[in-house]
Amino acid sequence: MHASRDFSRRTLLKASGVAAAAVGVAGVAPASAAGGLAHPGLLHTRTDLARMAAKVKAGAAPYTAGFAKLTANRHAQSGWGASPKEIVYRGSGSPQNYASLYNDIHAAYQNALRYHVSGDSAHADTAVAILNAWANTLTSVQGTADRFLAAGLYGYQFANAAELVRDHGDFQLGKFQQMLRDVFAPLSESFLVKHNDAVPSNYWTNWDLAAVACVLAVGIFNDDRAQVTRAVEYFKHGEGLGSVKNAIPVLHADGLGEWLEAGRDQGHALLGVGLMGTVCEMAWNQGIDLYGYDDSRFLKGAQYVAKWSMGGTVPYTPNTRRKGAVAGWSGKETATAAAGVNPNMIRPIWAMIANHYTKRRGLSATYLTQIAAKSAPEGGGGDYGPDSGGYDQLGFGTLAFTRDRNGTGTVPDAGAATPSASASAAASAAPDAASPSSAASPSSGASPAAGRDLADTGSNDALGWAAAAGLTTVAGGLLLLRRRDKVRRSNAE
Repeated sequence: MHASRDFSRRTLLKASGVAAAAVGVAGVAPASAAGGLAHPGLLHTRTDLARMAAKVKAGAAPYTAGFAKLTANRHAQSGWGASPKEIVYRGSGSPQNYASLYNDIHAAYQNALRYHVSGDSAHADTAVAILNAWANTLTSVQGTADRFLAAGLYGYQFANAAELVRDHGDFQLGKFQQMLRDVFAPLSESFLVKHNDAVPSNYWTNWDLAAVACVLAVGIFNDDRAQVTRAVEYFKHGEGLGSVKNAIPVLHADGLGEWLEAGRDQGHALLGVGLMGTVCEMAWNQGIDLYGYDDSRFLKGAQYVAKWSMGGTVPYTPNTRRKGAVAGWSGKETATAAAGVNPNMIRPIWAMIANHYTKRRGLSATYLTQIAAKSAPEGGGGDYGPDSGGYDQLGFGTLAFTRDRNGTGTVPDAGAATPSASASAAASAAPDAASPSSAASPSSGASPAAGRDLADTGSNDALGWAAAAGLTTVAGGLLLLRRRDKVRRSNAE
């Protein structure tokens, strides 16, 4: 049997051992039988993927609209051919060729995601072919300081695309892990320590967050707990402007958290919020609650940017950041007010954040709800212009992150570790930014096991979603996919 034809069966056989164990242990699965990191466990868990497939199969809105955005994107077609480069350059003064990299990454991700929703293995094959081609070709990312942005953005995106096909029989997992470890992670790790030999505040928030996203994603993909820990600690306590208290330096009485980079411009502020949300989601799926860290500080910052981006008036405290090189030139730059905005500027970042706080957590987040609705259905790379900024997020949040509300919170995902009690204890409620005097109604924790709604991806719901998506249980708790192309392909053999 061809490896790709057996991909779904082997993936689900592997997953079923965890799913079966989860049902018997208070509805919560361990990260893995060996105590390792959860897989798939970056932006999407296996129950997330089953939910998408089941909802689309049932014709449920808004999933169908989200899936239509995916299938219409030119990157999501199974005929996509990879264009790998040995050296990728980003930055002025160098022969920039990084567009080949981000286009191929988004093609791999979109084909892999389309496979999980549709069951058509041709898309899995395409994703694997793209990823293998780069793993066997790429040796370095070079250029000006922008090489650190390239490493951060494309490193976390590459890991997410590969995570969706890591169990495919033709995927060169070890080779790909080595590429992430040797090419992408070192640049991002170095940036968080040395900041390109500049003072830590020389670079705006999104630079740090791109590096944190890469370190975290590669750490998870490569089962490197030390690397995961470094990313989490930087998010909480890092010197640069991307750590959460530096990115959101001022909290206001109305529940809004001032986003530092709003003093720069709207596009980069949106990039930063999208990256921080990505970091929080990937950590959440490994049982680490950064969404709720420091009294849900990110919620307050995201609400601020959402209100501001829709044209609302927000306060801004003048901020002076130090610039310059270590033991070299020095200077200062002061941002005195929030920059002007274009209310029609849309980026596919809001569905993930809004659904976490309002559906998983059951909190009120008026501005997030409004901007997520305005942005729907979210597309992905290729839907937001031809330049690199349109490829900074993987997107498709309407399809991937929409959840049905569970009143009291969420049941932990069978494919993800449960946020620890100590981490969840910090996830207290934030007031509704639209109503400063009203208090939000938080769940009792970041992930209480009280709810029963399938869309909240609980471990007790894993088999239900599997069945709805075209899966059936057999003896021993194993899951087999009734693939729509099984009979057709068997007859062709």
